[in-house]
Amino acid sequence: MHLKGLFRSAWLMIGLLPVAPVAGQQAVVPAAPAAAAQATLSDGYVLGPGDVIELSVMGRDDYRARLQLQTDGVIELPLIGNVVAANKTVLQLKEEVRNRLKSGGYFANPIVNVTIATYASRYVVVLGEVASPGIVPIDRAYRISEILARVGGAKDNGGTMLTITRASGEEIRLNVKDIATGGADKDPLVNAGDKIFLAEAATFYVYGQVNAPGNYRIEPGMTLRMAIARSGGLTALGSEKRAKVTRDGHEVRVGLDDVVTDKDVIVVGQKFF
Repeated sequence: MHLKGLFRSAWLMIGLLPVAPVAGQQAVVPAAPAAAAQATLSDGYVLGPGDVIELSVMGRDDYRARLQLQTDGVIELPLIGNVVAANKTVLQLKEEVRNRLKSGGYFANPIVNVTIATYASRYVVVLGEVASPGIVPIDRAYRISEILARVGGAKDNGGTMLTITRASGEEIRLNVKDIATGGADKDPLVNAGDKIFLAEAATFYVYGQVNAPGNYRIEPGMTLRMAIARSGGLTALGSEKRAKVTRDGHEVRVGLDDVVTDKDVIVVGQKFF
């Protein structure tokens, strides 16, 4: 039987699933090359378990498959057998399949196409005060600003500081404003497996002799004097000297130029006449 007929029959018998090696021919199971582990998202998407790819040889309708990488990262292809796809970029996988088809004498100069149908193995987790928290697949190298844009940005009650926790346990704290307006050093690349968390904004409560009592967001460096101004300033009866601050359930001595902290309760009393 001609090679083309053998190849077509193999596909039809298994419904486009991987086939067993031809009799008398042993499938080669390659070890993952050391260079594959060095691939990063900056080189292109790095394949991993769960990803679904579509692989074909140009001009050969009988060599076309849709495959999902299993937990061992291996895919099985007709004629060439097992191929380690995990930790390779699409370009690296295309080149390996092409070389093995050519060196095995199956095709003279094959043009191999590999596309990703489903991204599943590389993602970051975004939690906290963002519009759409959840899992965000990353198909290339993304900066933190791009990830924030993909989840709809910070909510109105989002804080000023964002935390990235790497898979290694390293923590990086970033100012949200700096991420939006700064350079690359303020807007780092994310890594697969990162957890990104935006906490709720720190707030203070104020009531008593102020024009607009209520709950307000604490801006960086906000002092007691600034907090009173934020609440509409003093009424005609109010006195800055009679402002009291309760922190963690205890009244504390705080000067007008001291910084307020999260959940501070400020009570502004009446002045004496």
